Amino acid sequence: MLSVNKKALEIVNKMIENKEELNIDVIKLENGATVLDCGVNVLGSWEAGKLFTKICLGGLAHVGISLSPCECKGINLPFVKVKTSHPAISTLGSQKAGWALKVGKYFAMGSGPARALAKKPKKTYEEIGYEDNADVAVLCLEASKLPNEDVADHVAKECGVEPENVYLLVAPTASLVGSIQISGRVVENGTYKMLEVLEFDVNKVKYAAGLAPIAPIIGDDFAMMGATNDMVLYGGITFYYIKSDENDDIEGLCKSLPSCTSKDYGKPFMEVFKSADYDFYKIDKGMFAPAVVVVNDMTNGKVYRAGKINAEVIKKSLGWVEL
Repeated sequence: MLSVNKKALEIVNKMIENKEELNIDVIKLENGATVLDCGVNVLGSWEAGKLFTKICLGGLAHVGISLSPCECKGINLPFVKVKTSHPAISTLGSQKAGWALKVGKYFAMGSGPARALAKKPKKTYEEIGYEDNADVAVLCLEASKLPNEDVADHVAKECGVEPENVYLLVAPTASLVGSIQISGRVVENGTYKMLEVLEFDVNKVKYAAGLAPIAPIIGDDFAMMGATNDMVLYGGITFYYIKSDENDDIEGLCKSLPSCTSKDYGKPFMEVFKSADYDFYKIDKGMFAPAVVVVNDMTNGKVYRAGKINAEVIKKSLGWVEL
């Protein structure tokens, strides 16, 4: 069985070796755990954002950055590109922000390989049939503060590893690395909706690829939470290659996948969030999906496409000014 933690550690070691080039900092905690600051007290970089995203995906994806493709209707922004031949494991088994990490006054959303050791959440791993038994834990944190020894000890205990084998990568939402890694969830947004909302067996998804615009840094973490979500919901494009069974309605699946099928669709995420009294659980789960979805049913050879790029909402979200 592939180990997402061991695959990710290979990338972590490269980041440590090239920390100056990547504009990141490496801190060794007293308990032996290692913290990689990718945007709290440092600037980070494009390459650090790519590597952070790849680590979130358990080292089981290719991540790149390019300029706007022609389909994106005047949204002239850099785009993150993700390709994986292990969609269920890399996105839901690793990348999904499934660990709400709270230790004392410290809080962060945890993504990445260490989730597979701590089984956060357990149901996800049961549904995709994956487990990792590595002796090293790599966790990516979306936070504006660096974790301390207590946080690292907690992660070590939850993952069943020694503290010196814990690696914590941190990037605030309002940072270049943070913005890149959130847009890099474009494929995961689709697999999440397949499993959590449409109850489709994501192990039938054999290959996946996607791209989404990277939000400029328009404000603090709260403002960036809205902008980064909008990049995927209104600008993300995904491709899924599915090996279907005879009872699967792949056309219906594709039609139901894009964010535009949600009752909350049509406004910048922060407006939707405000209308929900700033409670994520009041927002329709179906909104968290890519804007455009293309599905290749490899069993019958058909290709389906649904959804649309919504440039106007993206521009409104960013306060876009045309000169």
